[in-house]
Amino acid sequence: MQATEIVLPAVGEPESLEVRVRELPQPGPGQAVVRMEASGVTFAEQQMRRGKYYDMPAFPFVPGYDLVGVVEELGPRVPGQPEVAVGMRVAALTKTGGWADRVLLDSRDLVPVPDGVSAADAETMVTNGATAWRMLFRTAHVKAGDTIVVHGANGGVGSVLVQFARIHGVSVIGTASARNQQAVAAMGAEPVDYRGDVPARVRALAPGGVAAVFDHVGGEGINDSWRMLAPGGTLVSYGSASTRDDAGNGTLTVLKLVGKLAAWNVLPNRRGAHFFNLWAGKSLRPARYRAELREDLAQIFDLLRSGRIEARIDRTFPLHEAAAAMRHAESGTVVGKVVLTPDA
Repeated sequence: MQATEIVLPAVGEPESLEVRVRELPQPGPGQAVVRMEASGVTFAEQQMRRGKYYDMPAFPFVPGYDLVGVVEELGPRVPGQPEVAVGMRVAALTKTGGWADRVLLDSRDLVPVPDGVSAADAETMVTNGATAWRMLFRTAHVKAGDTIVVHGANGGVGSVLVQFARIHGVSVIGTASARNQQAVAAMGAEPVDYRGDVPARVRALAPGGVAAVFDHVGGEGINDSWRMLAPGGTLVSYGSASTRDDAGNGTLTVLKLVGKLAAWNVLPNRRGAHFFNLWAGKSLRPARYRAELREDLAQIFDLLRSGRIEARIDRTFPLHEAAAAMRHAESGTVVGKVVLTPDA
């Protein structure tokens, strides 16, 4: 069985991506071959092509943080493996490897996608949905009546954060560029231009501070996010987009950010700061990690199927146009998710 893959050979521009065809091995015990129907373009790939993602493999490798597809072939079943059948539509977090029309995966990492949810719609909620859900409810523990700040509220994770918060009775202040503020307002958030004095605008809207701030920007702006919190509030940092194009080691950038957050936690205050890592716990407690992920995605897919949340797809590209898809994802014009689909 052959697989067509997009390979990132080294640090370079999106146009350096290569197409490769290779033979897939037969699935071994507990493995499955999944025919990809949709895979996403995330900020992680933008960092990886610059060699700055803090937990990336050695070059060359196949990018692709997640995928949704159909099980084509199964290896022998192993004890503890969830029920997976040929023909079942499934979702998987992969970190790398998703930009291929067929992928060999561990069956334990497959999450069923319910009938009534398309592959592309489900794909928008795998990385972005799991990240937003876990940050809101497993890290910040937001509740109805809270007010939160979401930076980049028009983006992939940001737009999902806004939707989850609003359906749970949480008020949202969302930062975005001027061109995207109408889209942010349409989701039910109060838009704030990120180029202006964001702390002053947040203070005007929430004089006592906010219950949580979700910050993917990092850099010096993280200090403003910390100051926006009310007593008992939580800062959740999940990236450093502001340093994407800076020279230097990406791992060092993350370590500095984590160190700053840790220092804030030991101050005599009633606020908390966390660096969110979607993969935290998988290596130490794999069974628990997989169970929680399946539980979270099941709830998210149910909300999607019921129409309570909306899949926001900015644009879809065929797999062989992965370079154009990445270039578009980095354009600063995206509202929602950029999705790759198999070539015709």
